[in-house]
Amino acid sequence: MTALSVNVNKVAVMRNARGGSLPDPVAAAASCVGAGCQGITVHPRPDARHIRADDVHRLAGWLAEHAPGIEFNIEGNPFAPARPGYPGLLALVEAVRPAQCTLVPDADGQLTSDHGFSLPEQLAALAPLVGRIRSLGTRVSIFVDAGCTALAGAAAIGVERVEIYTGPFAEAVAAGDAGAALAACRRTADAALAAGLGVNAGHDLDEDNLVVLLAAVPEIAEVSIGHALFAKALYAGLDATVRAYLTAIARAAGPDRR
Repeated sequence: MTALSVNVNKVAVMRNARGGSLPDPVAAAASCVGAGCQGITVHPRPDARHIRADDVHRLAGWLAEHAPGIEFNIEGNPFAPARPGYPGLLALVEAVRPAQCTLVPDADGQLTSDHGFSLPEQLAALAPLVGRIRSLGTRVSIFVDAGCTALAGAAAIGVERVEIYTGPFAEAVAAGDAGAALAACRRTADAALAAGLGVNAGHDLDEDNLVVLLAAVPEIAEVSIGHALFAKALYAGLDATVRAYLTAIARAAGPDRR
């Protein structure tokens, strides 16, 4: 069944808005793990506007000590240079050895990730970075647009999964006509599976559109969800919200895949 990885960036956004140490992303991760999620995701950015390098280390330490079976997924742009307070994505991965590293082509000024890598054009630049990360024992996933089918080359350089950018799909669901966007997700999943790659998905997924996506693309191994989950958790509570998302995933899977 599809795994739920909770992105705790939003907790760090709230903390950073006020300063100090509250709310604590590690405490939030502990609550999510206690509620049954299978993974924790972070996306540290060079400007440290939410998750910081020290958060990455603290989360890795807590997971190793208290929840070694929970996947730690670090997202980021491998081409963004290091700077004060941000050692660079590869340096963080080398230091904490997460289970998965998701490479995302987001520029410094982007509010949020909004597109995947251009394939096959960027494969040559990605190849040495993928090899370096895999040598650490970390699975490599790359962020791709729904509809992208040029994935055989990604498998050839050592990529193990793709994460489908589901922002346009979520917008289409909200507009009441998800057919074309859902078909694009399905095409990318088919191409990934044909190339021997696993399939993840993420961005703007919520408790409702998640069911639609997983019913059409049940092969998705993992979804990474942060914004919508924490928006609901403000009212319903974090434990109850994580459990509700897990119930939605189970509902989409049906009795044969649970």
